[in-house]
Amino acid sequence: MALGELKLREFVGDSSGPHLLITGGVHGDEFEPIAAIRKLSQILTEKSEKAALLNGRLSLVPCVNVEAFLQGNRCASDRLDLARTCPGRSDGTITEQTAWALSELIRCADFYVDLHTGGTEFSIYPLAGYMLHPNPQVLDAQRRMAKSFGLPVIWGTAPNLDGRSLSVARDAEVPAIYCEYRGSSVCSQVGVHAYVDGCLNVMAELNMICSRPPVEAAQYVVEDPRESSGHLQVCNPSPVDGFFEPQVQLGQEVRAGTVLGTVIAMKDDSSHLIECRHGGVVLMLRTFPRVRAGESVGVVLETGIA
Repeated sequence: MALGELKLREFVGDSSGPHLLITGGVHGDEFEPIAAIRKLSQILTEKSEKAALLNGRLSLVPCVNVEAFLQGNRCASDRLDLARTCPGRSDGTITEQTAWALSELIRCADFYVDLHTGGTEFSIYPLAGYMLHPNPQVLDAQRRMAKSFGLPVIWGTAPNLDGRSLSVARDAEVPAIYCEYRGSSVCSQVGVHAYVDGCLNVMAELNMICSRPPVEAAQYVVEDPRESSGHLQVCNPSPVDGFFEPQVQLGQEVRAGTVLGTVIAMKDDSSHLIECRHGGVVLMLRTFPRVRAGESVGVVLETGIA
């Protein structure tokens, strides 16, 4: 493969319909998306009754950031975060060229799903998210896609964050969602199956395949228009370099002031409690104990809990 080139798998139905793009492996340490998209490709190749592609076109990229994956890292050798580099450059570094190729694919699609996990350092409570797009038709389509995916959390966030795959979709007015499912350097088969089912559910919602059984309603539906909402990596930062010991669990409902965990400073063994600034549900939690000053130890999604 040439520098920045994406390995694309495509399926075309017998009838006209929408063009759906699904990607995984934007970060090289996120494994369930890669496995799920490969499984989805296998299901469609076998043309089983539950997933026969009837209408439209499906484009699958199991692993966008191949070099990062082969290195076992979040980022490739240039150390640029692909999810902060879009739309990239055709003549740039490997990540910039990959971002450019990904952006070109997104602009050619009618709908887009980007699959993620918490990677090496975090675990994320399963969610389907989207940007609160100013175009009401795009926003309505994103809400329907997120609902149909079938994960416990639906989260709409401010559209001002740039550099992401979804910001490319935002600018092109392509309805798009991203999904998160656990992480912590493992490849959960439960997560893989949830992602396969979720993608098939979205295809059914778009009338690309026959309808599927209705999904259960999400436990939490939150739309937060505040600027930079959705930027997970800046929430509840550690004040020091140290060892993080969590005192809550993923998905736990907490109140303002609840201790998320303790950071033991490597410099002097002092203890630093990290308290919730607001109530809600623990959406993301650091599972890799080493934390640098300024890095997040976890995220609490505000759900109206005091």
